[in-house]
Amino acid sequence: MKKIVFLNGEYLEEDEAKVSIFDRGYLFGDGVYEVVPVINYTVIDKEPFFARFERSLGEIGLAWPMSKDEFLVMINELIKRNDVKEGGVYMQVTRGVAPRDFAYPKGVKPTVTAFTFSKNVIDSPLAKSGVKVAIVDDIRWKRRDIKSIALLGQCIAKEEASQKGAYEGWMVEDGFVTEGTASSAYIVKDGEIITRPLSNSILPGIRRKILLEIADKYDIKVKQRPFSVEEALNADEAFLSSATTMVYPIIEIDGKKIGDGKPGPVAKKMRQLYIESALEIAGVSL
Repeated sequence: MKKIVFLNGEYLEEDEAKVSIFDRGYLFGDGVYEVVPVINYTVIDKEPFFARFERSLGEIGLAWPMSKDEFLVMINELIKRNDVKEGGVYMQVTRGVAPRDFAYPKGVKPTVTAFTFSKNVIDSPLAKSGVKVAIVDDIRWKRRDIKSIALLGQCIAKEEASQKGAYEGWMVEDGFVTEGTASSAYIVKDGEIITRPLSNSILPGIRRKILLEIADKYDIKVKQRPFSVEEALNADEAFLSSATTMVYPIIEIDGKKIGDGKPGPVAKKMRQLYIESALEIAGVSL
């Protein structure tokens, strides 16, 4: 069965969806994207998703191409048509089709695309085993807070990490970890979670936001400050978060075991608390 995707108001089989070579997303990476997790056929964390999407659009001077209600109808329709019980939905808005010129064109209709993917989110083997991380240079632009589709820097970093046998790369600038190539970064020392504060240097991760709210609710200590590579290597625990990983414990950084080389108690607790919250939203009995 072919996947059904959304393109500019139409639901199409994936091999029928075509975008112009003059689309500014293709020519310049001029657009933004979002990913929302799906559990039990239900979109999780809708409000922070809409808030971050709206902010990214605003930062590059794009208006919503359709109403939020229409966006949500489209997301749910894709989930239904593709029978996605667990996984996610990827959405992208570019400035649209125009002659190639660096300046923003006027009166151009944005291009809207979306597709689904299935993934074992709740019962992930990597969450049980933990993952390895490699340290890589952060070579990205200065507006990392915008969820831009221009991800070449992250692709280069991810490939470098992959070549080192790691699941994820932690990008480093001036000796301090910024974030993962596709995730937020955390270490744990003496029971306290440490993560970099929000700024233009990192993406405001939605899972990060929710995990910090959970930590506050359950009196788990958190300090928002930069942490160095040395601190990461000597941490008691480390973990990462993203839309469809939720929380993955990190057992090794650059070949050095973190803690005892097994998923730590704080990471496991944060994952479990997030799962409980997500399942409640999805209407699944605990």
